[in-house]
Amino acid sequence: MTRIRKVFAALLAGLALALFSAAPATAHTGKLKLTVAGDGADGVTVQATYADGHRLDKPVRLTLTGTGPEGRRLGPVQLEPAPEGQGFYSSGPVLSPGTWKVTVTAPAPNRGDASAQVQARPAQSPPTPAPVAVTAPADGRAAGAEGSAWWWPVGLAALVLTALAVAVPMLFSRRRAD
Repeated sequence: MTRIRKVFAALLAGLALALFSAAPATAHTGKLKLTVAGDGADGVTVQATYADGHRLDKPVRLTLTGTGPEGRRLGPVQLEPAPEGQGFYSSGPVLSPGTWKVTVTAPAPNRGDASAQVQARPAQSPPTPAPVAVTAPADGRAAGAEGSAWWWPVGLAALVLTALAVAVPMLFSRRRAD
């Protein structure tokens, strides 16, 4: 009878653990804390967390609006989750060069808003590498060939010696009768 009780208690404990681990630890509702910054080129990035400092556990809808140089207006633009991780959002290339005042808002049930001044710059491409002159040795061999051929015979000899070290004891060993 005690064995049945132990099995029943173990099953009950396992069921309770499964149910409690599947339930969310805390339900976050309320304000979001939004940190807005430029992405270094012509976009905006946002880091969103709950007001208590915890990371977001689900995507939220964030919208971006802005005012730029010469009174240009932007938005509303919906921000997409970025691959950097939970709570990171990016606008992509939406700003023209200049200084922008941008505002990001989150609707209910997780309200939040933040504003920032962002300096948009045109995206830069890496500099093109300088051409490298390739010269062949006077004797007609390819450049670098004089130092690369020596290791083939050494590697082959090491491989053969290793194979012999494994095979020879196996060939000459006798099986002992127990």
